[in-house]
Amino acid sequence: MTHDLDARMQFAIDLARRAGELGLKYFHDLDSLTIESKGHQDLVSQADREVELFIRAAIAKDYPQDGIVGEEHASVAGATGYVWVIDPIDGTANFVRGIPAWCVVIACARDGETVVGVIHEPSTGETFHGRLGGGAFVNGKTIKTSAATSLEEGSVGTGFSNRAEAGHVAVLIRMLLADGGVFFRNASGALMLAYVASGRLLGYVEQHMNAWDCLAGMLLIEEAGGTVVTPDPKTVLQDGTLVISGGKGVFSKLRELSWEAFKL
Repeated sequence: MTHDLDARMQFAIDLARRAGELGLKYFHDLDSLTIESKGHQDLVSQADREVELFIRAAIAKDYPQDGIVGEEHASVAGATGYVWVIDPIDGTANFVRGIPAWCVVIACARDGETVVGVIHEPSTGETFHGRLGGGAFVNGKTIKTSAATSLEEGSVGTGFSNRAEAGHVAVLIRMLLADGGVFFRNASGALMLAYVASGRLLGYVEQHMNAWDCLAGMLLIEEAGGTVVTPDPKTVLQDGTLVISGGKGVFSKLRELSWEAFKL
């Protein structure tokens, strides 16, 4: 089993990097990119769709019996219990405006539990990766969540979900500031989760995230020694989940603030 997960992780690392190269070609030629709106602050581009098709084709070739869930195309049912969960470009709003803060996200879940997670940021060449029970890494170097015990010691990533009450995140930010903390947002939830796993952010909170945005990063945070609110394996792939995550020293405080702000 360990060997199988290692093989899947290496496959996902290589695929995310190749998909990132394809994404960069579009990123460097934004003037010719077709962009559409899917709703409030929710964009999709031709690059998103093409990169996802590229990823899906590679999975279908190497793991033809596995399922696939992605942001831009219909789900594929599998027969193995394994499902690949992909976001071709997380941070599309950044991508289409020329801001180099976007990433390719590939996770693999087994019976609803994430077993492999890869987040590749093409603009910096950083690949965050890990598998269940195997630790978390960036470009092969071990990463750990922050050892901070107070929110005054760093920044907390926050996300905006159009599936949640918009005012809730404003309440959370106000409470965070009152507690001596500060918020950080770069419009890529997956990338901010990777930054939590690597200790750059104390934690990350968003009232609702889709599976393709959060499963990889949540696995990396746990493998890096942090804590997350565990999603329901029966519903997370279809319905997404609440995300509260952080280093062990600040997690309980973040959970307390989030519970109050989100009225949970």
